[in-house]
Amino acid sequence: MVDNNIIAAIVAAINPIKEQHILEIGPGLGVLTQHLIASNAKIDAVEIDRDLAQHLEARFSKSSNFTLHCQDILKFSIRSLQSKNTKLRVVGNLPYNISTPLLFKLFADIDLISDMFFMLQHEVALRLAAKPNSKEYGRMSIMAQYFCNMDIVINVPPSAFDPAPKVNSSVVRFVPHAQPIVKVTDHKLLQTLVTQAFSQRRKTIANALKASLTQNDFIVLQIDPRLRPENLGLVDYANIANYITAQQR
Repeated sequence: MVDNNIIAAIVAAINPIKEQHILEIGPGLGVLTQHLIASNAKIDAVEIDRDLAQHLEARFSKSSNFTLHCQDILKFSIRSLQSKNTKLRVVGNLPYNISTPLLFKLFADIDLISDMFFMLQHEVALRLAAKPNSKEYGRMSIMAQYFCNMDIVINVPPSAFDPAPKVNSSVVRFVPHAQPIVKVTDHKLLQTLVTQAFSQRRKTIANALKASLTQNDFIVLQIDPRLRPENLGLVDYANIANYITAQQR
């Protein structure tokens, strides 16, 4: 990223301060890292690229509040950074190819996190914030909204980067719900059901979930079995997951 105004806007949105603990994912050349370090917050950065890691180590090794981990973030233990008194703030520029598995990894440790700021492709941001009955709506919409409130805080044009990508980007803020907006007994089952449903999104919900529910089950749940997966909201999927859990017991 080469646009200093955009960088300043991102730093202002994050607003890092002393006593906070920040996990930066994919710091790259350290464009954002330098500002995070300057805040005197405790910074743990995870960078998979060894050459970039060497650059970061050489640049920031004298900073007592900076620790670098040259690892794959998908294999990194976020719980290794757990503190009794301070929750993590997570920031990063997420590559498209790992954005989905990484978000699911972070959701699994959401109890450790106070907020997250991610640069994402604009289309991915729209999918995360999508509502039912839209083509963007899918499993990531449901799971992200189950765990967090989200909003797009900055839209970033291709010209902010060198070289310029062919897509627009957005910075999205995730704030975990203080209390779940809907109670789910087994959120892993919820994730499985949503994945199952949207892997066959052109089918009716009855066909998509026929391995888990019968026609009679849909009657009990008061859900029209002729609806498609994108027609059901988070509450509907939560009710399905809780119903299956209750039946198993």
